Amino acid sequence: MNPVRSRGRRRVYAHARRTLVALALTALAVSAPLAQTGSAGSPATRSGGSSLPVMGDGSEMTASAERRLGDRIAREIFRDPDYIDDPVLADYVDAIWQPLLKAAYQRGEMSDELQQRFAWQIMMGRDRSVNAFALPGGYLGLHMGLIAVVTSRDELASVLAHELSHVTQRHISRLTTQQNAQTPWIIGAMILSAMAASKNTDAANALLAGGQALAMQNQLNFSRDMEREADRVGFGLMADSGFAPAGFASMFEKLQAASRLNDNGAFPYLRSHPLTSERIADVQGRLPLGAGSTSPPLLMDHAMASARARVLANPAIDSLRDMVAQAQAARLAEQSPAAQAGVLYAATLAAAQMRDFPAAKGLLARLQARSATGDAPAQRLSRLLAIELALLSDQPAPEIVPNGRAELLLMSRVWIREGKAAQAASGLQSWVALHPRDAGAWQMLGRANTAQGQVLRAIRAEAEAQVALMDYAAAVDRFKAAQGLARSTPGVDHIEASIIDTRTRQVQSLLREQALER
Repeated sequence: MNPVRSRGRRRVYAHARRTLVALALTALAVSAPLAQTGSAGSPATRSGGSSLPVMGDGSEMTASAERRLGDRIAREIFRDPDYIDDPVLADYVDAIWQPLLKAAYQRGEMSDELQQRFAWQIMMGRDRSVNAFALPGGYLGLHMGLIAVVTSRDELASVLAHELSHVTQRHISRLTTQQNAQTPWIIGAMILSAMAASKNTDAANALLAGGQALAMQNQLNFSRDMEREADRVGFGLMADSGFAPAGFASMFEKLQAASRLNDNGAFPYLRSHPLTSERIADVQGRLPLGAGSTSPPLLMDHAMASARARVLANPAIDSLRDMVAQAQAARLAEQSPAAQAGVLYAATLAAAQMRDFPAAKGLLARLQARSATGDAPAQRLSRLLAIELALLSDQPAPEIVPNGRAELLLMSRVWIREGKAAQAASGLQSWVALHPRDAGAWQMLGRANTAQGQVLRAIRAEAEAQVALMDYAAAVDRFKAAQGLARSTPGVDHIEASIIDTRTRQVQSLLREQALER
């Protein structure tokens, strides 16, 4: 792998969690008014239902301040070249994410305020590391590498449930409060070191270092408590959302195996996360007697989704060739039907990425024959891949009725190519009316409007896409361009022009608020 690209790939995603507390403190200093809030775990702020006891909120950051902080970080992630909005994987992950959100609300883990104010959005990154992380304001980061290694929906659900619990339990806000509480220790150490400096410089340095070490150790202990709480609360969400809690234990075992080469288990008292072995034991202790941690059999649709993540995370030509070669191996027949479908899916997409369309077509035929023995979700993924291959190879695509975001975006590309842009625009317009923060749908609507010669609407759609990505400066530029076009074009759609004027003022207000936060 190119080391420069590797560093760039991790520039935002790998750095986000390490710098979270510093960003929180910065945001609080420049933009976030502090107000003592009630416990998110108290009956007064819960929406009902029973839940396990929590440590208490004890935070000083309001929900709106945390959301603003999350928006700031999310804007940087959206700009990262390795941020990826893949409609097929996004649909798959969202089908797991939504039941977890519903269960969190019904159990009372998510207050009404958090449900309304936070984004509850998953952002995926083209990174091969096995990682996911929670950000302020209800944003979650998910790496392709993690989707690629999990072997069941339950394992992926366990990761999402854990990270969701970090957010619902206000861990980010509480961590910031804990940082503020440690300040007296550091100040006291600095004062003592200044007093000792006139007598012994080494003693002064030792006092300062000792004070910092004490503050850091207290912070680490606090973080470990948070991780245990996220495990406990997330575990409770699993069964209520239809997933097997045993997925927690099997996922921890995978994480332990992934980190074994770089982690000998030493110095557990210096860790911000509990040792994985401790977490495995804790989760297994919560399982019913005899349940164990064995994952359910590999399902075909999950094997195909994981295969897609592997291809997207490994775009290097050697990796793509290896995936195609795996589909030609004689031992493929020895694997389960689900595993075979995963290998064939990866090989088909890899061949298409290399633009070896004859090979991709042959592999797709094998995949379709295999997925025909599977369930409806597996057959759906096979149909979507067939449309992708048709688009990449500029061949006629099968016609399907969109019943989800992935189908709508793919079929819109087909319709635009076939001169049916009005059909695409109609479906996309209905979608963005219900999902105004869907930047990908707005961008596709812009393409559909351009294909119809509706330039004003196309520019507005492009502006709305930038709003969804929270790039308000770029959005204002496009809205102003639309305003200029509306003034200079005779017979302009006055309703559309009026909408553009209103949206320009609204986004300019957001841009001013954004400037004040810096």
